[in-house]
Amino acid sequence: MKRNQEETNATIRKLLEIARLHFTERGYADTALEDIVQEAQLTRGALYHHFRSKKGLFQAVLESVQQEVAEKVETQAAKSEDVWEQLALGCRAFVGAALEAQNKRILLLDGPAVLGWEEWRRMDEQHSMRLLREQLQGMQQQGQLKPVSIEALTHFLSGALNESALWIAQMADASQALEETAQMISLLLEGFRKPE
Repeated sequence: MKRNQEETNATIRKLLEIARLHFTERGYADTALEDIVQEAQLTRGALYHHFRSKKGLFQAVLESVQQEVAEKVETQAAKSEDVWEQLALGCRAFVGAALEAQNKRILLLDGPAVLGWEEWRRMDEQHSMRLLREQLQGMQQQGQLKPVSIEALTHFLSGALNESALWIAQMADASQALEETAQMISLLLEGFRKPE
């Protein structure tokens, strides 16, 4: 029984890896399931058994991208003991990870278009936005923030980060735009710091 589960998990991982490459290179609309199953050396039936549809496969790929981005945010934020620096590092890490070639199209462009804004936001709330909210709640409990609504601030910052990533993705000089965005993040966050 354990061997069957391991084989199933290996098949799912293989399909997700191959699908991610196809969705990254071709986009959702131009990705053919037949190409994915051929490359995976599986049948369409095997794919449908695990994901039911192209949209279901894409949603699973997006979920894995969201998880990876959240892990990068946590890893970068953990590089500092200072809560303000943790917040800034996490924000920058989110934008940087969203712009990575293997994430950008899936996360920023096709994700909201294919799954719809509400489903995309729900997934975002489970990953990066959850981390942002937790950081802000901790900062508020430590008396680091001005008295503000954590929910409103979480959505405000998340929206700013998502929009910044979309803007940078369209810029000819993305590294310059990313640096400018990092400056904006620092200035913006300073406005919420409680005076000592």
